[in-house]
Amino acid sequence: QVQLVESGGGLVQAGGSLRLSCAASGRTFSSYAMGWFRRAPGKEREFVAAISRGGGVIYDPDSVKGRFTISRDNAKNTVYLQMNSLKPEDTALYYCAAVLAGNIWQAPRQEYEYTYWGQGTQVTVSS
Repeated sequence: QVQLVESGGGLVQAGGSLRLSCAASGRTFSSYAMGWFRRAPGKEREFVAAISRGGGVIYDPDSVKGRFTISRDNAKNTVYLQMNSLKPEDTALYYCAAVLAGNIWQAPRQEYEYTYWGQGTQVTVSS
């Protein structure tokens, strides 16, 4: 069982930056692929970024377009999402997710591929 706790959300003006963190419980964090998703008001939850056990990354190009960076620190059992040049349309509840990954380069994009989810952290971008 893995428990995920997100932090770092808040209110920021357009053009600003935030860094989200997701702390995971357990001693096998390095065995998990990690992902970030978000749910905007009135919309379905959508994929933002994922990072594999081996550090390979993938982003949703339409929503991120080089503004977000996902990273992980296995020593701290934490995955990060650095968000720059924030826009009002980035306003959403951001979730991190984890899945035990046999393939070192596995970085899933689909919700159903993840086993564990955090409760989310709210990001609000004002115009």
